[in-house]
Amino acid sequence: MEGFFEPRSRGPGRPPLRVRRPSWLGPPEDSFGVLVPLRLVLVRTAELAVAIPSATAYRTGFGFDLAIRRAAGGDDAFALDRTLHWLGREGSPPPEALRVGVQFADGQKATSLERWWDYFALQDWAQAPPPGPVLVPRGGAGGERVRSQSYWVWPLPPDGPLAFVVEWPALGVPVTQARVDAALIRLAAAQDEGLWPADPDDA
Repeated sequence: MEGFFEPRSRGPGRPPLRVRRPSWLGPPEDSFGVLVPLRLVLVRTAELAVAIPSATAYRTGFGFDLAIRRAAGGDDAFALDRTLHWLGREGSPPPEALRVGVQFADGQKATSLERWWDYFALQDWAQAPPPGPVLVPRGGAGGERVRSQSYWVWPLPPDGPLAFVVEWPALGVPVTQARVDAALIRLAAAQDEGLWPADPDDA
């Protein structure tokens, strides 16, 4: 069996396929974005606090971080790291699942409960964007009492109030919102510049 895992000889092959992440699925890869300090406290009770300390604006959309804290002495069986990943494959979300959403001034909204990944199977997702705003969960970290979760919102919101909305039935949090002027994000996005000259293949 010696040499069993030796790689097979390969032919000349072909150039690697360049699949670019569409703008609606995440921030542009050639940018660091522009920080927007917000410090929005959406929930603060004797047991729970939920806030958005900042957002990062890009020319195509914006990201924000949700910061979650639970006071000591609560239900140890209710771990934060098991509440943010309901994927909505069937049925309704359990009460333990945190709902997160945004609403634009024109009434359009996007939530963490929408099955945005189904769009991949519907059409050429790399070319045609989905209709309306999209909220995509990204990286997160933490444990039972401290948690941070990042989200991407596409596209940039129109002028007017921008609402961040949460609901958490298992912890007694009704639909709760905090608003900011979308101009804060739009002005920061206008300062976002690519790190390198535009690729002619992207034209």
